[in-house]
Amino acid sequence: MATRLKDVDAVVIGLGFSGAILSRELTKAGLNVVALERGADRNPADEFTLTRLRDELRYAVRLELMQDNSIDTITFRNAPDEVALPIRRFGAFLPGEGVGGTGIHWGALQWRFLPTDFRIRSVLTERYGAKAIPDTMTIQDWPVSYDELEPHYDRFEKLCGVSGQAGNLRGKLISGGNPFEGPRSEDYPNKPIKTAVGPAMFGAAAASLGYHPFPVPVATSSAPYVNPEGITLGACEYCGHCNRTACEANAKASPNVNIVPVLRTEPKFELRTRAFVTRLNYDRNAKRITSVLYTDMRTGEEYEQPAGIVILSSFVFGNTQQLLLAGIGEPYDPSSGNGVVGKNYCYQFEAGANAFFEGREFNPFMGAPGMSIAIDDFNGENFDHSGLGFFGGGYIVCTNAGAPPIGGRAMPKDEPRWGVGWKQATAKWYRCSTGFNTQGSVYAHRDNFMDLDPTYKDALGRPLIRLTYNATDNDHAMSRHVVGKLEGVIKAMNPTRYEMHYRPKNFTVVPYQSTHNTGGTIMGADPNSSVVNRYLQAWDAHNLFVQGASVFPQQPGYNPTGTLGALAYWSAKAITEQYLKNPGPLVHA
Repeated sequence: MATRLKDVDAVVIGLGFSGAILSRELTKAGLNVVALERGADRNPADEFTLTRLRDELRYAVRLELMQDNSIDTITFRNAPDEVALPIRRFGAFLPGEGVGGTGIHWGALQWRFLPTDFRIRSVLTERYGAKAIPDTMTIQDWPVSYDELEPHYDRFEKLCGVSGQAGNLRGKLISGGNPFEGPRSEDYPNKPIKTAVGPAMFGAAAASLGYHPFPVPVATSSAPYVNPEGITLGACEYCGHCNRTACEANAKASPNVNIVPVLRTEPKFELRTRAFVTRLNYDRNAKRITSVLYTDMRTGEEYEQPAGIVILSSFVFGNTQQLLLAGIGEPYDPSSGNGVVGKNYCYQFEAGANAFFEGREFNPFMGAPGMSIAIDDFNGENFDHSGLGFFGGGYIVCTNAGAPPIGGRAMPKDEPRWGVGWKQATAKWYRCSTGFNTQGSVYAHRDNFMDLDPTYKDALGRPLIRLTYNATDNDHAMSRHVVGKLEGVIKAMNPTRYEMHYRPKNFTVVPYQSTHNTGGTIMGADPNSSVVNRYLQAWDAHNLFVQGASVFPQQPGYNPTGTLGALAYWSAKAITEQYLKNPGPLVHA
């Protein structure tokens, strides 16, 4: 029997970026907020320290900050006619766990989506005709525009102290920035971080081919910075230990650094860790969530937390699972195309390369993911797709994120992989190689979706979420096109040798690719084709607001966090300025 707790104004499920932003905005509006986080507390003063963090084995290999698969995981299959099996160790993607979530271990690349990304179905129809879009491609326009989100993009960038170079400032193109970006109301809070040797060479080569190189925007401060919450961030130290771990200098943005410290001193906020939320108690007739059921993983005791507002801000898989378990919205059926919960799962389609320059020194042991130069000439609708046989695109980047001793040994594929020969090859090539990536879009497909697994359950007996996903012909054609453009730039850099790395035909969950999962609780203008409305309010439960990348209708060719943060502020504004005055549906179907 669950212990029923005292009512609160709002409960937040998952304290990553979205959960922290909503917690902050709701407490500022006078609400009492309880945040339920499944993982441990992660306090920078205790954990984000020098002697602790520069440990590649602990964080990059043994994945200390990631979700515990022994307690909860997902099952996976490539197609609906296959049997899904549990993922016993996350590989392709790495959901975070604990306060801060995936916002601790990310590389901090922070993009805005293109204005055309928000109305992609309309744009493709206008440019190429409605018949050009395959029936199996279930893309749809967002119910919110770039212009509506722009002030919230700006606010999130200031919260995170983003470093970058504006390319379009209030409609004026700025030399050195990204000329394809949507108009910005203000410049980035910080100047770009340093550019490494490899990316600088890439930028020069790309410019020689007529492309438009620019420094990648990154939520890592290039100089000491005080954000709007009054929190001081340090400057990047280019230590080479950034991905899959936290930041010892508090330069890389994370909820733990940029916003949670303020919440910890807020009397109206309470954080409960090791709180495994098992069910949203749903009153179908009233169309509202009455309470949240959770288990304290330290004691095994079960609690019921009643709340006036419920903010669901866990990872993509968790958000979708909670709605399916509670019976909120109609589950998606790929055979009929009916239903919405679980629909339009999308990933990120990445493929890269390595180039080797014998005798050239790149200092690979130093770096940060933002020490990158990119071109956006082949992203989204920045180029004409007529006659190409695919839609979508991606950005092309050369990076110097740091090459740690275990995973940072790039060598040509024909070199020995063990013994004396391997040691000699490592010594020869370690200092004189650089890496490249193409990060491409994934446009939603009818057969890529999530549902509840009929066989496998988590540690508390709930059905696991089942992921059905494979790359499409459109994805592969898009990637081959963009990788071909990358190869042209690499050739212009005149390397000693280089190797292109294409994606295999079938998606595999084993090697890491990207943690950029989207969809499952998509937003839209119509309850028949979406789970939440333009304010991220569930159509079938007016006091439930779903946050995060699970609301993306499809995946453009950019990292999702910038848009995730902008949507959090957009949703919070609607809750505090509209919903609290008159609780009920903010959009009527």
